[in-house]
Amino acid sequence: MKTILVLTDFSQPAYNAAIYALQLAKQLKAEIKLCHAFKVPAEAPVAAQVAWPLENYSSLKPEADEKLHFLAETLSKELVSGKESLAFKPLITYTSEVGPLTEVARNLVNEQKLSLVVMGTSGTGGLIHFIMGSNCREMIDKACFPLLLVPSNINFKYITKIGFATDLSGRDMDVIHSLAGVARMFNAEILISHVTDEKFDDQKHQHQIDNFLNEVTCTINYHKIYYQHIKQRSVDSGLEWLTEHGQLDMLAMIHRQNNAFSRMFLKSHTQKMARQIELPLLVFPDDYHSII
Repeated sequence: MKTILVLTDFSQPAYNAAIYALQLAKQLKAEIKLCHAFKVPAEAPVAAQVAWPLENYSSLKPEADEKLHFLAETLSKELVSGKESLAFKPLITYTSEVGPLTEVARNLVNEQKLSLVVMGTSGTGGLIHFIMGSNCREMIDKACFPLLLVPSNINFKYITKIGFATDLSGRDMDVIHSLAGVARMFNAEILISHVTDEKFDDQKHQHQIDNFLNEVTCTINYHKIYYQHIKQRSVDSGLEWLTEHGQLDMLAMIHRQNNAFSRMFLKSHTQKMARQIELPLLVFPDDYHSII
């Protein structure tokens, strides 16, 4: 049984992400594990200067567990109304762990072989506001697992099309294979998009494109995969065009250093463009090999 790890700080964006993950789990027939990571005062930079009462340590975990229990109960109520009573009901468990969020998530994924990690984005600025936060930036950089970022203004809807931005690397096959597993559960399309700037030489790179698409055909057993080459004045504007006009329900990308994804979210001059993205964003690590 697959399990989706949902990270929460008990905020409204985190709750929205949990609701999205719950609906996704119903379709994928996966379980849900809620997780709250916290740091004890001794781990804080000023801890050496402060004499923390011992009872503070013992109160943090019970308080977190109580909030997690309430959240799990609230989510469970979403599964017991009307026609939903006959549908698959994900098992919802929870855990609170001491430590940095990235380390807690990585340890749980490795120890329990979890399939996916879900986080909520926050603020009216959409995706960029959350990505520029230290937790999410670090999570993206260090994650060895698929990470789904859910904007706070997004409600779950049945997935009919998943976009995947590729640079035509053969290493993308594992990701496409994983996406096909998700798409199959929804009978959804996968739109593989190669986004380039206007200087891209089609003829010079046609052999590379043909080889990539041939490998997709030969290795990915899914019939609803399509290809689109998007040429814009820049890769950033091409990605923007894809999210605005691709009629996508989810966008998937691989996080590689110095690629379009990194430029898109890490350079300050692209923040205005990134704020326009209002899609769940599924981020895969560069060395991804597992299957969701």
